[in-house]
Amino acid sequence: MTKSKKKNNIINFPSNLSQIEKEVEAIIFAAAEPLDIETIQSKISKKTDIEKILLKLQKEYTDRGINLVCISKKWSFRTSPKLSSLMTQEKTVEKKLSRAAIETLAIIVYHQPVTRAEIEEIRGVAFGTNTLDILMELNWVKPGGRKDVPGKPIQYVTTDDFLSHFNLQKLTDLPTVDELGAAGLIDSSNIDNAIFGTGKFYREKQEDKKEDIYSNIDEMLSSTLDKEE
Repeated sequence: MTKSKKKNNIINFPSNLSQIEKEVEAIIFAAAEPLDIETIQSKISKKTDIEKILLKLQKEYTDRGINLVCISKKWSFRTSPKLSSLMTQEKTVEKKLSRAAIETLAIIVYHQPVTRAEIEEIRGVAFGTNTLDILMELNWVKPGGRKDVPGKPIQYVTTDDFLSHFNLQKLTDLPTVDELGAAGLIDSSNIDNAIFGTGKFYREKQEDKKEDIYSNIDEMLSSTLDKEE
């Protein structure tokens, strides 16, 4: 006699995966850090279209407890945002960036690549060497080559860990001046839109634009710092 299944007891499992697809799935699952396509290709048994497999797996995991995500062209499994509250452990942690560090980070984020001298010019004040050290210890900022000017000063840029920490897929996901204005974090009527966005926006002659706009977005960058990483 055939057993009838109740509608509420039916479970829809993911479709069958090929051997190669299973290999890719296992490699990403076991990795200690996000992997790019070239690294994944080097670890599987035969050459194939890795990107196609990743997109299929990403679709398979869309409505599951863990999702396959791509950040800065590197792939990893992450807990579904819908279930993130279950993974939260309430714990008081004293971990706040100084005002100088927050302003420095904001300048690097929106002006990168940018030198120390340019950061100080924009802020209108010099800062201690430990300010950049703190940001680099967090692995949010790193040296990004040297500027082609006398002295060859080091330029600083943000890292993939910065994107990951603030849940950004790419730098173009950063809020624009209009979005910051709409959120009430800055007075967009007095700010030049050109200084916000991605890429190199530092201007040597910005005398009229030295408003302390970076302190106004402290809340945006520091809101997650009260939580445990």
